[in-house]
Amino acid sequence: MDEFMKAAIEEARQGMEEGGIPIGSVLVHKGRIIGRGHNRRVQRGSAILHGEMDALENAGRQPAQVYRESVIYTTLSPCPMCTGAILLYGIPKVIIGENQTFMGGEDLLRSNGVELEVLQDETCIELMRTFIEKNPQLWNEDIGE
Repeated sequence: MDEFMKAAIEEARQGMEEGGIPIGSVLVHKGRIIGRGHNRRVQRGSAILHGEMDALENAGRQPAQVYRESVIYTTLSPCPMCTGAILLYGIPKVIIGENQTFMGGEDLLRSNGVELEVLQDETCIELMRTFIEKNPQLWNEDIGE
């Protein structure tokens, strides 16, 4: 596993330690993390702070070219909201820790020319399985069910 997925997993673990949902993400530009984040909906009482959204927010405002040269890593397949942000900013590649727990907008991303790499990483899968078993109501809230 590369250093960037490890960083996303660290973010996911931090989110769980804070009492939130263990999904982490990092935005990487030319081999350097420029934004990192994790799902903070619970911690911040937020409607939108999924892992990818938090990483984008923490990267701060960037020139359009930076997004077009970046890769976003996420421990879980991106939901429709995060998929929309990836498309809006023209991020060309997404590295996904796993999509067994939840299948997000991967077809929409692919149909818009975004390159996807799905790792089916056991650490990512186990983080989500354990969390969902203990917190099914919170998980359902997070994915809009």
